[in-house]
Amino acid sequence: MRPAPPATAWHGRWGRDCLGAAPSRIPRAPGERGKNDRRDAERLARLLRAGELVAVAVPTSADEGARDLVRAREDARADLMRARHRLSKMLLRHGRVYDKGAWSGAHDAWLRRQALDEPAAQAALVDYYDAALTARLRRGRLDAAIGELADRPDLAPLVGRLQCLRGVSTLTAVGLAVEIGDWHRFSGARIGAYLGLTPSESQSGARHTRGPITKTGNGHVRRLLVEAAWHHRRPPRASLALERRREGARPEVRARAEAAGLRLHRRWVHLDARRGLRSTIVAVAVARELAGWCWSLAVME
Repeated sequence: MRPAPPATAWHGRWGRDCLGAAPSRIPRAPGERGKNDRRDAERLARLLRAGELVAVAVPTSADEGARDLVRAREDARADLMRARHRLSKMLLRHGRVYDKGAWSGAHDAWLRRQALDEPAAQAALVDYYDAALTARLRRGRLDAAIGELADRPDLAPLVGRLQCLRGVSTLTAVGLAVEIGDWHRFSGARIGAYLGLTPSESQSGARHTRGPITKTGNGHVRRLLVEAAWHHRRPPRASLALERRREGARPEVRARAEAAGLRLHRRWVHLDARRGLRSTIVAVAVARELAGWCWSLAVME
């Protein structure tokens, strides 16, 4: 009997089962410098027969559209940050400093009251403020669109489970869901390496050193997880926003999310107690473990 194609395969136009292989995972000898279609096809056929090719998930057009929306929101966030930076630094050059909470309603009212004596400088200030306001409105529109995307039937169950975790809002859950795609490709121990959250390693004989994280894979997902990890710096406590996100979740999902909150906070406290370990390093270590907890909830179908 012919074996069933893997989940990452699709049916080609010629009636053949097709499989997309990860080019970076195709074994290649260091001395192979030539490019020949016939030899490459034979080598791929041998590797496929031996099971040495790693299949990649093939996204649908709906998945690609969701990724475009999430990445557009990421671009809008970066544009807003740059626009705000330009505005605040221009005011700083003119000695205008707001010493309270920045980018709040009170801060926005303070910005609108600013007036510079030089007409050219005032025109630049107005332009910088308009750019920041436009970027904020753009980000708000994309946030609303992502909120609607979270209700899509194929995404809603996964997003609902992921947002039960501390630090994982709806925006973060949608970003994780659409960027990673098929969570069943990984395990809880391997997903951190896929996202570049594991430390680099050099081992030869008795020498064994570890360096900074590899930063391979999806940088957007890595940033989302590191930002979510900072929420575990403080002990878990009751939160109205978190309870709203957990409404309707199954008891086993809530229990897994609560266990994750306790475990990740203990992990933070343990790493933070080590002498000389910076909080940024602790956040990355917690994010690596948080990725495993996200995987465990994602596969709880």
